[in-house]
Amino acid sequence: MVKKSSGILMYKQVEDGVLHVLIAHMGGPFWSKKDDRGWSIPKGEPEGGDEDLLAVAIREFGEELGSPPPEGEYIELGELKQPSGKRVTAFALAGDFNSENITSNTFELEWPKGSGKVGTYPEIDRAAWLPAAVARVKLVKGQVEFIDRLIKELAARGIEVSEGAEKD
Repeated sequence: MVKKSSGILMYKQVEDGVLHVLIAHMGGPFWSKKDDRGWSIPKGEPEGGDEDLLAVAIREFGEELGSPPPEGEYIELGELKQPSGKRVTAFALAGDFNSENITSNTFELEWPKGSGKVGTYPEIDRAAWLPAAVARVKLVKGQVEFIDRLIKELAARGIEVSEGAEKD
């Protein structure tokens, strides 16, 4: 059975129309020293086989960041197959969210593997609003296309955005 996941790509325009997106750095020891390609949209898996994917995305946003997303209109960005084979569905949401004080749910993991030492780690260790151009470098490769889809959808709605400066 194919694993599925669903999440929210929150966005806002700042500074002369530059598109900023809210992304989250994955927690745990495997990701601790990874910055580029170590970030994701807040997302998670359905708890039941037929759970509504938007409901999953909203629930997981709250679990991973510590509070629910703001009210607003969701834009479905479709599904992307990840290199692992997992299929991720994303929904875009315009809004604002305090990325400074997140509280993520946790998981247990034996680390280093085979050591017998089990630690508890946050699923997400930090979140940030980043210009789309920077987020392209930070996001895991399989999720970058969601930014393209968001920009295309905004343009179709008559909203022109800039991606901002490239990462140094």
